[in-house]
Amino acid sequence: MPEAGTRAAPPGDGGSPPCPMCHSTHRIVDVVRSETHCAECGLVFDSSELVNDAPPVVPVPTSESSGRGIGPFVRPGGARRPLGSTLSLGRDGQGRRLDWRRRYEFQHLRRVMQRQTSRVGDVSAERSPTHGEIRAAGERLGLPEVVIDEAERVFREARQAGVFRGRGLPACVGAAVYAACRRYMIPRTLGEVSTAVAARRSEVGRTFKMVHRGARVDIPSIGTKAFLARYAQELALSSEVRSTVEGMLEATREDPELSGLSPHGLVAALIYLAAERNGEHRSRAQVARVSNVTEVTLRSTCRLVEKLYAQGPSATVPGP
Repeated sequence: MPEAGTRAAPPGDGGSPPCPMCHSTHRIVDVVRSETHCAECGLVFDSSELVNDAPPVVPVPTSESSGRGIGPFVRPGGARRPLGSTLSLGRDGQGRRLDWRRRYEFQHLRRVMQRQTSRVGDVSAERSPTHGEIRAAGERLGLPEVVIDEAERVFREARQAGVFRGRGLPACVGAAVYAACRRYMIPRTLGEVSTAVAARRSEVGRTFKMVHRGARVDIPSIGTKAFLARYAQELALSSEVRSTVEGMLEATREDPELSGLSPHGLVAALIYLAAERNGEHRSRAQVARVSNVTEVTLRSTCRLVEKLYAQGPSATVPGP
């Protein structure tokens, strides 16, 4: 009995030839799939596409151009084209076992297909080991999805520009992730990114410089206020301390002696001094742990800031 959605075709006569495989004249018309196949061996005689042409684009009054009829949106880094064929090394399309010669031929064809697919310039990042490395680093750093996608885009552009030639994968992934963080103003230091990708800080820094120079990517610098908001939240500081640190940052921005300091180290020192001024004591160990700097660096930066404030017209900041 034919299944649901199918009907038995009339027996073959002079106008319909028998099946070329089993010579049966019984055919079944599948209405759902819009095809006719043999009732004995399942050979498809005639098939037609369900949709011959793409649907016309329907204009929307609220927009100049509509995206209807062009398929779903593909995010950056997503799959752009599927593999054309799926080759099995055990059986053919009808389920029969292959002999050793045919298995060797299909193995060679699958190897050639994979090699040609990997050479495509816009191949999906989901088929490369870089996708997993960037995702893992983004999860360790707590980055949002849009920053991870931006890191994959930066990695692809830098690889196409030949920037990563001769460099290790962890350093390249770290440079792309750090560049994406700076593009979205996410306060993550170079040391934190290097720890997340298990690479040396010097290697990630050199690779990032090559990405900044060679790739066509605009990478701005992260402002000190982004680090201030992050550190103040982790240290549970009040709004008075934050406003005090903001005023100190404005006063020290044009100072040439503080221009060479790292932004997160300077913010950590100002947070420590401002907390002491407002009576919210935080130890050096706490501030150093949150800001990812050593206590020695924090102490030396605090002394330098105190020296500059003592020479200026403003009041002296209380010492550590």
